[in-house]
Amino acid sequence: MAAGPDPANGAVSNHRRRRFDVRVVPHRRRSPFRLRDWRMSTKLATVLVVPSMAFLLLAGVQTSTLVGRTTALNDFSSQVGIGRQITAAVHQLQQERDRSAGELGELRKGGDRQTAANDLKPLQAATDKAIVDLSRAAEPLADADASWRVAFSEALEAYDQVVDIRAAIPPAVLSSETILGNYHRAVGALLDLLAEPTPGQNRPALNDAVLRYVQLARVKELSSRVRAQLYAASRAGAYGTEDRVVLADLRGQQLTALGAFRVAATSEQIRRYDETSVSPMFLVATDLEERSLSSGGASPQVLPSEQWWSASQQRQELLRQLEAGVLDDAVRLAEEASDDQLRTTLLVVGGVVTVLLAALLISLLIGRSVARSMRMLRSQALRIAQVELPDALDRLKTVTGGVPRIEVAPAVVRSLDEIGELAEAFVAVHRSAVTVAVEQALMRRNVNAMFVNLARRSQVLVERQLELLDDLEREESDPDQLENLFKLDHLAARMRRNDESLLVLAGTDSTRRWNRPVGLGAVLLAAAAEIEQYQRVRIESVADVHVVGHAVGELVHLLAELLENATAFSRPDTVVVVTARVEAGAPLIEIVDRGLGMSPAALVQANEVLATPPAADVAAVERMGLFVVSHLAARLGVRVRLDGGEDGLVARLALPEVLLAPAGNVELDAPPSARMLAASAARGLAAQAGAGRQAAAPVPGAAVRDLPVAGRPPGLGVPRQGRPTPVRAEDVLTPAAAHGNGGGWYSRQGPTAPVVPAPSAPPTIPVTAGTNERGLPVRVPMAQLSAVTRSAQPMTAPTRTDPDPEAVGGMLSRLYSGVRRAEAEDTTEIPVPPSGGHDEGGRRQ
Repeated sequence: MAAGPDPANGAVSNHRRRRFDVRVVPHRRRSPFRLRDWRMSTKLATVLVVPSMAFLLLAGVQTSTLVGRTTALNDFSSQVGIGRQITAAVHQLQQERDRSAGELGELRKGGDRQTAANDLKPLQAATDKAIVDLSRAAEPLADADASWRVAFSEALEAYDQVVDIRAAIPPAVLSSETILGNYHRAVGALLDLLAEPTPGQNRPALNDAVLRYVQLARVKELSSRVRAQLYAASRAGAYGTEDRVVLADLRGQQLTALGAFRVAATSEQIRRYDETSVSPMFLVATDLEERSLSSGGASPQVLPSEQWWSASQQRQELLRQLEAGVLDDAVRLAEEASDDQLRTTLLVVGGVVTVLLAALLISLLIGRSVARSMRMLRSQALRIAQVELPDALDRLKTVTGGVPRIEVAPAVVRSLDEIGELAEAFVAVHRSAVTVAVEQALMRRNVNAMFVNLARRSQVLVERQLELLDDLEREESDPDQLENLFKLDHLAARMRRNDESLLVLAGTDSTRRWNRPVGLGAVLLAAAAEIEQYQRVRIESVADVHVVGHAVGELVHLLAELLENATAFSRPDTVVVVTARVEAGAPLIEIVDRGLGMSPAALVQANEVLATPPAADVAAVERMGLFVVSHLAARLGVRVRLDGGEDGLVARLALPEVLLAPAGNVELDAPPSARMLAASAARGLAAQAGAGRQAAAPVPGAAVRDLPVAGRPPGLGVPRQGRPTPVRAEDVLTPAAAHGNGGGWYSRQGPTAPVVPAPSAPPTIPVTAGTNERGLPVRVPMAQLSAVTRSAQPMTAPTRTDPDPEAVGGMLSRLYSGVRRAEAEDTTEIPVPPSGGHDEGGRRQ
């Protein structure tokens, strides 16, 4: 059943927009330590980050290993490369040592010291320059492994001792073994530094390369020492006591080192050594060295110093060239290994980075797709739950005509995965909910139509009952029976108000309308006349304002419900005070009772119902008055509020300006009829002047009662009239003198056949307003409610137009055929009579 104001179709209220924009509040507090409470984006990020971090960790370990190998091979290559400077320093140091050995032999034989010093000075300068070059080349290796740095430091310390011992050579104050021993240690330290590079594990080729040039450097060192020993003997002119032993030992070590070289060397390097060993210059030195060997017990021959030095110097140069070639091979092999390792490391790192980026990109694409689908699904679900479905339900609850077509938006997620299926399920649930709501709207329309039909049928019967009561009241002379008739008359009027409440329940406008403005005092009197205990209502002060005619009926109904509630829930010996004043340019009506009152919680609930009209349901029917007041107030724009008073309640009504008639455009009605001021047998109302008739004589034996009367203070009683008539709302709002100008109810008088007013009894022939386009007579509501106090005949009978029986029969036949066709049609529309038509009694709706 329709209820409440009709919002614009498709509009989304700001309140719902705010609720839609706010996040859904969980029913319990979200904990970051519970996995099920994590947001979907957090879960997706975790799913992506955890494997990525694990992959990065493993890739980092592998990369670190590769980088370590690359660094080690790079250092190895650099250490091998610095072997060129080391061998150059060793060669210069060997030259200086061997020459110093000869000069020492010469000095011990009595040679010139200055000459010896001058001969050694160029060799010492060359050695110093070689050491400086070595130190400069070793600077990039300052961060090399500790063992190489230690070996380099030992080599420099040994060379420092050589520098210190040089001053002892010219004076020959030290033995040759002591001086040459320092040279031997320096050369040995440099050879140890040359053998220090280590490529790491699983590098046998590189180890062999280092071993080859180290062994060849040792062969060259032993050859240099043999040269120094023989050169010292040749300069001294004789061999020492231990020279032959030392020479034999040196030759043995030389052969051992040469064998080790041949084992580690490549075939190409062996071939080059063999070619070098058979060269003429190499053979000359070899022949001279063989002459120094003792054979057959003879003493070894002392070689010529200059010839030996020249030949041995050429042999050492050949060995130096061979050593440089083997060292270049090792350097090239080390650089290739380092480059290969660097290339491998870069490829692995690049592959790791590429795979990681590809995995992250694919993961981000997949995660973004899932997150986007979830976000779209969440947005659609929240919009369905908070906007679309409530709006659709509100539209279906407030429909007054045909049921609108509710479009259900398709699923925003078009994928065929589980999220897409879930989105389709949401849409299916939404569509099912809308379908159920449409069916309920159709059912409400059916119920509304039944309510409207029943209410209007009941209204017709009540109007007929009121007409019959009017006739009975005019003909009855017994006061007791007349009082009972008056009570029955009032009950019928209340039944009519209940029928109008049913129309409000069904969302239909009232059938009682006015064309001209009506004073607010008359509206209050009419509302008081609609309730059972109207004599307890006291209207103290009323502002001089007028209400527009189209709102009078519903405003009377609203006030009657509030007055009914005030009288029903207050003591019978109290009065209900009604005041109407103007505040801030708007009329304010206050209804004050001294009754039971309401609790603060009940007042808050009731004011919420008055502010927001609820939908019609069983609870609304149980509290019909509050429901009708809220919906009528929403229609008229009247603000109604209940407040607690001293002993009861205070109902305040603020009328909007749109319900007020503009000043200067108010056309007043004629003086009221006697009916509006009549009282029942148990109560009395003074007859008003100008009513067109005199009050009836009092009934004998009837006691005068002093009761509150509508519009009078409670103490001013009115004597009981002999032939009183009940007071109704139409008697107050539509005086008898105003029937001719059409300003009140849609009365029973027809516009073409006016009734001449007279104080006599109503006409015996019903008054009609002619016939409609279908040939049926049009009845005029309230046309026969003129107040009389005694039996009389009308002075002039009203004209009437008898309907054509054939036209009536044809109209009924067409109505029956139309009903059958409507039942056969497959439509969701329910034939509800539109506003402004006529009901079966001929009254305007």
